[in-house]
Amino acid sequence: MHIQDSHWQSAVAPASAADGNGSGRAGSGGTSRSAPLRVDAQRNLEHVLRAAREVFGELGYGAPMEDVARRARVGVGTVYRRFPSKDVLVRRIAEEETSRLTEQARTALGQEEEPWSALARFLRTSVASGAGRLLPPQVLRVGVDGDEPTVVTDTEPLDDTRVPQQRAAAQPGLRVVPPRPIPAEEQDDSGAADLLEVVGRLVERARAAGELRGDVTVADVLLVIATAAPSLPDAAQQEAASARLLDILLEGLRPRAV
Repeated sequence: MHIQDSHWQSAVAPASAADGNGSGRAGSGGTSRSAPLRVDAQRNLEHVLRAAREVFGELGYGAPMEDVARRARVGVGTVYRRFPSKDVLVRRIAEEETSRLTEQARTALGQEEEPWSALARFLRTSVASGAGRLLPPQVLRVGVDGDEPTVVTDTEPLDDTRVPQQRAAAQPGLRVVPPRPIPAEEQDDSGAADLLEVVGRLVERARAAGELRGDVTVADVLLVIATAAPSLPDAAQQEAASARLLDILLEGLRPRAV
């Protein structure tokens, strides 16, 4: 998604105009006064995106923009200058996460000859990267009656699929925020469709090779990614818990010996 830069560009324009031909107070090096502003703007953007990933990962996509600004240590106005609405920020984070997961799935398909090794590699890589904390909500909103996940087109919140909120609710002292309704433009997301298609190929290969339970669907694989990323205060403990939980879940995906 392309984020419009009109807000910060208009902010630096007056400074550049004040310098005239650049021979004012720019010094002997002729440095423009707009350069530091550009550096600051880029730094603030990185801080906001990093904070958004952390906050949304902990509290879900329903977390307010004020929480993101507080975590980024910037004013909420700075957040809104780069992202005119919360939906724009959420879409940016969700699209980046979906793209990353899709590339991880494609890499596993292209580099692993064995079907089970490809699926297991994708799951381990995704869980290790913390992808489960930021899976786009529409990807997890799967139809319970269908064989494979589809993007649900209603806008009623489904709390049982909001994995970040499930983690928060399980930990005393953490604030749980209401779920965020999904805008219409996010319900038909080509990025999410690409992810489901590639993961579907991983599932079909492993199933056809007899290395995956016949009743396992793409939805189950995505839920493994989501649930195998517990949020714990200690980083080492969290890594160990994720690895252990994923080992158990992977074993559960394997067909039972007859």
